[in-house]
Amino acid sequence: MSVETQKETLGFQTEVKQLLHLMIHSLYSNKEIFLRELISNASDAVDKLRFEALAKPELLEGGGELGIRISFDKDAKTVTLEDNGIGMNRDDVVTHLGTIAKSGTADFMKNLTGDQKKDSHLIGQFGVGFYSAFIVADQVDVYSRRAGTAASEGVHWSSKGEGEFEVANVEKAERGTRIVLHLKSAEDEFADGYRLRNIIKKYSDHIALPIELPKESTPAEGEEAPAQEWETVNRASALWTRPRTDIKDEEYQEFYKHVGHDYENPLSWSHNKVEGKLEYTSLLYVPARAPFDLYQREAPRGLKLYVQRVFVMDQAESFLPLYLRFIKGVVDSNDLSLNVSREILQKDPIIDSMKTALTKRVLDMLEKLAKNEPEQYKGFWKNFGQVLKEGPAEDFANKEKIAGLLRFASTSDDSGEQSVGLADYLARVKEGQDKVYYLSGESYAQVKNSPHLEVFRKKGIEVLLLTDRIDEWLMSYLTEFDGKGFVDVARGDLDLGKLDSEEDKKAQEEIAKDKEGLVERLKAALGDSVSEVRVSHRLTDSPAILAIGEQDLGLQMRQILEASGQKVPDSKPIFEFNPNHPLIAKLDVEQSEDRFADFSHILFDQAALAAGDSLKDPAGYVRRLNKLLVELSV
Repeated sequence: MSVETQKETLGFQTEVKQLLHLMIHSLYSNKEIFLRELISNASDAVDKLRFEALAKPELLEGGGELGIRISFDKDAKTVTLEDNGIGMNRDDVVTHLGTIAKSGTADFMKNLTGDQKKDSHLIGQFGVGFYSAFIVADQVDVYSRRAGTAASEGVHWSSKGEGEFEVANVEKAERGTRIVLHLKSAEDEFADGYRLRNIIKKYSDHIALPIELPKESTPAEGEEAPAQEWETVNRASALWTRPRTDIKDEEYQEFYKHVGHDYENPLSWSHNKVEGKLEYTSLLYVPARAPFDLYQREAPRGLKLYVQRVFVMDQAESFLPLYLRFIKGVVDSNDLSLNVSREILQKDPIIDSMKTALTKRVLDMLEKLAKNEPEQYKGFWKNFGQVLKEGPAEDFANKEKIAGLLRFASTSDDSGEQSVGLADYLARVKEGQDKVYYLSGESYAQVKNSPHLEVFRKKGIEVLLLTDRIDEWLMSYLTEFDGKGFVDVARGDLDLGKLDSEEDKKAQEEIAKDKEGLVERLKAALGDSVSEVRVSHRLTDSPAILAIGEQDLGLQMRQILEASGQKVPDSKPIFEFNPNHPLIAKLDVEQSEDRFADFSHILFDQAALAAGDSLKDPAGYVRRLNKLLVELSV
């Protein structure tokens, strides 16, 4: 090797130090996956060169045969992996091998617990494959040169995984990257051709370029050892181009780990070839866990795009809507140009057709998972449910299909789990019920115990309980399902339709007429705190509640807007009282208007608290309540 120049020692980013500590202490339960991770990175580097060489063929430097070679030295206890892909310059090496330049890094590190089993899932989820080399090596040397640069611009990166690394310029004749792993004394089993061959077949058979190992042959006695020969040990063909009947589940799972940079198996996948007006192949996966940047809508996302088996783009976001941003996979088109760009993808009508079909395929895959693997779907919903709730607003054409995939908590289940689908709800509706009833709020405990549910409990009517911050926004787009409209039980003048008998309705009218005087007194006492006062038909046990006007924002939406600094439109609640409650009876006969006003405001504030709202004047509430308590104790 040539003399090194411009040598310097640099420190790892803090997050990398923590990560290396976990890696070096055998975080992964399966050590052999280090090779899968390094091969996956090498494959990506070759893909990038192949794509860049379309516009700049000179990057191939006269050598068009692309591949990965893995060798070993039993005596030196080393394993060497070499690719002739795009390579790295000095800045690339420092950036890619010294930092974790990925959104969500802080959250990722905060969630590491020191529990090996739990943390292995997190690390796989975060996708930091290169550092897995330190599972088996106590020193890693990387030699790289970016395609198109001079041989003198090679770079050597070296580290023992102890908090710092060295980087120097070095002469490197070939483009690409060579990684030399100096194995720990207990890991020399990996410096073995048979062992390496089995690992490659197990984890990397799907890689669509040759992975070569030295051909092992023993020369006859007296003969010279032949020149080094290489043999390809993987299939070296793109997995998605093969017939589905020829592909084992294990192969699909390993390919997902490569394309999704994940540690766990996927929940489900769909492999499909389309022929006719459009010709393309797709292989789509539903992950088992959510990535850390799932809720960062601007984070990079999308499918790997190939055109006629040539890699063109990572994270092509135009093929699926934003609410399906968690889907991983590849799409390989025969109809697009090799020089396609992100801007062209956004305007191409072919992409619109493919997006429509791929979206439907994902939703069908989720429907199948929900129907055939309900326990698996529970896990999916826990990880991705809130993102799927963005769907009805973004994808009008599939609104009903998405609605069928949604899950909610319900008064039919005390567990509080979001496990009730709309089809389940409709299968249990009462005779004469033509609406889907729901109540939204800040927490399950708050909505479960809400006074708004009292009449529904009395009549045995199921109500969906919505507690995610996105829910009120979701329901503004989700107006009906299977022909039945949605009704917020805390909004407007509740009408139970056929669920109320004619006798019930007549009795309600008579009571309302009888309490007109009390309604007027309450309006005067509460003043501009309320938009309306009326007799309630929702209550059986509580004295009063606050209802929301039909066109007004609910509490959830108001809090979201306030938290984001946006102006919230003025609105006032409707005060409803239970004419059969003892406190209301006492209020009705109160002669002192001052005591009547204090009592009315106490009931109003209690109703606000029961709805999960904060009091506008908590000191006033305490003063009135204390005054009342003193009077009662005298």
